[in-house]
Amino acid sequence: MNTPQLVVHRDKELMAEAAAARLITKIVDAQASRGYASIVLTGGRNGNGLLAALASAPARDAVDWARLDLWWGDERYLPEGDPDRNDTQARAALLDAVPLDPARVHTMPASDGPHGTDVEAAAESYAAELAKAAGPENHGPVPSFDVLMLGVGPDTHVASLFPELPAVRETERTVVGVHGAPKPPPTRISLTLPAIRSAREVWLLAAGEDKAEAAAIALSGAGEIQAPAAGAYGRSRTLWLLDAAAASQLPRSLYPPASA
Repeated sequence: MNTPQLVVHRDKELMAEAAAARLITKIVDAQASRGYASIVLTGGRNGNGLLAALASAPARDAVDWARLDLWWGDERYLPEGDPDRNDTQARAALLDAVPLDPARVHTMPASDGPHGTDVEAAAESYAAELAKAAGPENHGPVPSFDVLMLGVGPDTHVASLFPELPAVRETERTVVGVHGAPKPPPTRISLTLPAIRSAREVWLLAAGEDKAEAAAIALSGAGEIQAPAAGAYGRSRTLWLLDAAAASQLPRSLYPPASA
């Protein structure tokens, strides 16, 4: 586990714009070095805010969108096209506006798909899709994502890994069905912590006063079962991107004054 790095921005708008610029750079660098990039998207207001900022970024055309693989960290198990699904929101914020290769956009199954109400079977199918995309160089059942992004919930949840629930305790599987989530809808699909930790870089996004306590708990040495965000880290880098409100309960010693 590497030591998390923190960048604190003045407000959520600046955070989204800076994160979008940072993501463009990572994608372009990866495509230049090996021809493609692999990114895991997150939903929620901060994840969608980043995508919207990317859509309007002047440098967005530097990305070769046809050579970008997109995955999701979690999904609400709802019918395809439901406005509450993360992929539906991502399409509205960015994906429909850029020339992606549809075969490289790996959405999680929907509840009206071939698996019906069997969310466990849906999770297994996504795990199989990840395994198929993983090459020998990945040394595991998922690709080595360049960047995996996660929103942080007020309760410290990331993806659909909620404190104390079975999914956050999973150590073998890469994707699980989630039942009884404490926020609607209760049924979801989520990457597990082992899958998240396969990423080269994990970025955790938190903005707003309602995220301040969660950030403070996760960065204070809390256990991952009680604070899932504390267990989310990348192989080479873990980056927390916050606005001043979300960082308000952190000791100033955790981040350089210049980052504010």
